Amino acid sequence: MDFKHYSVLLPETIEQLHIKEDGIYVDGTLGGGGHSYEIAKRLTTGRLIGIDQDYDALEAAGERLRPFADRVTLVHSNYEAMVERVHELGIDKVDGILLDLGVSSFQLDTPERGFSYMVEDAPLDMRMDQDNPMTAADIVNDYSEEDLYRIIRDYGEDRFAKNIAKNIVKERQKERITRAGQLNQIIERSIPKKLQVTGGHPAKRTYQAIRIELNRELDVLEQNLDAFIDLLAEDGRICIITFHSLEDRIVKNTFKKNQDPCTCPKDFPVCVCGKKSKGRVITRKPILPSEKELEENTRSRSAKLRVFERGTSSR
Repeated sequence: MDFKHYSVLLPETIEQLHIKEDGIYVDGTLGGGGHSYEIAKRLTTGRLIGIDQDYDALEAAGERLRPFADRVTLVHSNYEAMVERVHELGIDKVDGILLDLGVSSFQLDTPERGFSYMVEDAPLDMRMDQDNPMTAADIVNDYSEEDLYRIIRDYGEDRFAKNIAKNIVKERQKERITRAGQLNQIIERSIPKKLQVTGGHPAKRTYQAIRIELNRELDVLEQNLDAFIDLLAEDGRICIITFHSLEDRIVKNTFKKNQDPCTCPKDFPVCVCGKKSKGRVITRKPILPSEKELEENTRSRSAKLRVFERGTSSR
């Protein structure tokens, strides 16, 4: 199996992790193992824990990381269970955490996985975890018009969300929508022709929205970031690569809150809320792909890297 995945912002991420040869690191979105390979080869007595909910990713990464088998542990899980999985391995704190969010090139380019709108006969699947009983087709066919509108508007940020949701509900009354081609036609009819010339494929935003909803991507991120920061040892760093404005906003705001959690009114002379800083935000502005990377991989154009370091005041 050829699990193709371009590791976005690879040198920048490795530099920001401040890898120690005896450190413990967690790659919560293992993918093809590109980032993990660079971490593992810098370890001697350290350890890398690679987590992914996609069986194909685990298989491919296992092959790639075989030279470092003595220092790598692979775990099938959603990264939301990271703290629990790490503790099950007898580890209390880690020196670094990496999350490379979004969908992999392999997932996009494998038609039977159903992530892409480019293959008309592809199934509407989009599951990152193949054990998930729900697929994208279930969302398209079973969600109410109101809920479809909400996710396409919020997660796809599509101004024609109301039109798209209305037409999906109308068409699914005739037959179940199970293939990309069916959904593509509905979306294309929902957006004015003159506006389909720019902005990429008209279905792009709707597919993104359905994928995010199905895999609970924003919920998992928002509900667990604080715990990941707590998992870091002193001076440990968490590096997060996002591809969506909502993801980036969650990361930015959570990092800022952990740096300055004080809820006291601004005019209070001293803090009385008792909330202590857990560290500092390393990236006031996100790190973006270089021009060279953008030329090599157009899918990296929306990538942003943010970094937080656990501080001495966190103990």
